[in-house]
Amino acid sequence: MGKKILVVDDSSTVRQQVRIALSQAGYTVVEAVDGMDGQSKIQANSDLAMVICDVNMPRMNGLQMLEAVHKSGSAAGVPIVMLTSEAQPALIRQAKANGAKGWIVKPFKAEMLVAAVKKLAA
Repeated sequence: MGKKILVVDDSSTVRQQVRIALSQAGYTVVEAVDGMDGQSKIQANSDLAMVICDVNMPRMNGLQMLEAVHKSGSAAGVPIVMLTSEAQPALIRQAKANGAKGWIVKPFKAEMLVAAVKKLAA
């Protein structure tokens, strides 16, 4: 069984695309539907190698989740990469200030996503 990656995105299509790409590369994928779900999955899975998170989601967006996780320390040492259609420098700076290790803009290429995961997943 491969390293465990959490994918947080409100789009089931995006979660499926990420799951297929990472599963084919040998990773185990856990899914969450929004930031609140993502936060609880982070707390429930102490063996996560990485988190991939959307920005625009209902209930709790990705930046709010990132900030909450960063403040709580619940994902200390777990790289978090934002996967989003947003490319605004201010949002990217905010994410990096809260510990994000990367920013991938949708639509993404599966090979690029897998390469980023291989590089960052401890």
